[in-house]
Amino acid sequence: MVGMVAGRRDWQCRAAMPVYWKIDSRRKLVTIVAEGDVTRAEIDSFLDVMDGVDCHDYRKLFDGAASETRMLPDDMLALGVRMRAMHKDRHALGALAIVVPDDKIELVSRVLGMLAVAERPMRVFSTLPLAEDWIERQSRA
Repeated sequence: MVGMVAGRRDWQCRAAMPVYWKIDSRRKLVTIVAEGDVTRAEIDSFLDVMDGVDCHDYRKLFDGAASETRMLPDDMLALGVRMRAMHKDRHALGALAIVVPDDKIELVSRVLGMLAVAERPMRVFSTLPLAEDWIERQSRA
């Protein structure tokens, strides 16, 4: 996981993990890329950062096209529950575009179903260009 968190005493920068991100405050966009085998711990670490920098209202583009996971359904459920709890206290949430291979759309859709209570646009794509085009058309809040 590679990520740098400014404004905190403990900047986080870890290499050689399959999840990395970029937070662009000018564009109000968080771009997350997952490659290889992604674990629940890595997603939990990313969510910790999101809480730390409080950019939940930014648009998010998650590119998981080159990722795999061996997470069990219980892990996916726990992540969905955590994300849903994060949304309870937020007034505004940025749009979410997710790119996954066709064979992962059903699994991702289940988790998104849990997140549907969030009042924000969400879509799943099978290609990055379509997701990028869609996210750019969404409000920057």
